[in-house]
Amino acid sequence: MITAAGDDENIHKKAFDLGVSDFLSKPVNALVFEARVENLLSNYQNKILLESKAKLLESEVEKATKDLIKREHETLKILGKTAEYKDPETASHVARVSHYSKLLAKEYGLSEKEQDLIFHAAPFHDLGKVGIEDKILLKPGRLDEDEFEIMKTHALIGYEILKDSKSDYLKAGATIALHHHEKFDGSGYPKGSKADDIHIYGRIVAIADVFDALTSHRPYKKAWDFEKALEFLQEESSKHFDPDLVDLFVKNIEEVSKIYNSFIEA
Repeated sequence: MITAAGDDENIHKKAFDLGVSDFLSKPVNALVFEARVENLLSNYQNKILLESKAKLLESEVEKATKDLIKREHETLKILGKTAEYKDPETASHVARVSHYSKLLAKEYGLSEKEQDLIFHAAPFHDLGKVGIEDKILLKPGRLDEDEFEIMKTHALIGYEILKDSKSDYLKAGATIALHHHEKFDGSGYPKGSKADDIHIYGRIVAIADVFDALTSHRPYKKAWDFEKALEFLQEESSKHFDPDLVDLFVKNIEEVSKIYNSFIEA
């Protein structure tokens, strides 16, 4: 701003408030004018340079963060396969349970972050089975009472394996491992928790896990059709399962069917 106002502070203040960067008083000295302009240009260029570097840094940080998340997801998939080597359940079962769980989480109103957590953590629901001896885990027939008591310990084993992790995904996996065999009426295990005392992740995965087990073929049983499996969920509503989640699952059966058909077992 070129002004004849001299050192009038009020004018200077108003000018600065309006965005003026510098002042020249009349009469203008050519050398001072040139120096001031060069300084302003230099400051502007430095500002543009800093903004460009900031954007570049932000882009690099975003890229690095995406790479870290991608690697963590890959690690989760590898760890999720651990139980599969001892458990007769298939990779298709694990994939469907993850997708069913994410669908229920979305319909229940959980945030996108929690939907992502439960999707990647659901495969760890039976991780504790790695601690169950093969003669029980792989027994083709019905377990006797003592064997079943041993089998039930897999919920706590999975929790103990995962609980101290710093990863949000693995901590969610610990929660799911501990809660997915609890029942809404308090008759489940390992703690006999009931209703809202059962973590929502556990209530969700319980439905996804049981429904997929019922509708999947196993060497010891034929797959149930959807109608029969849904009837079972509804019969067990408020007993084994959260009634609100059962209603949401039934309501979204078309989406459930799409997920099922996307992971047909060979």
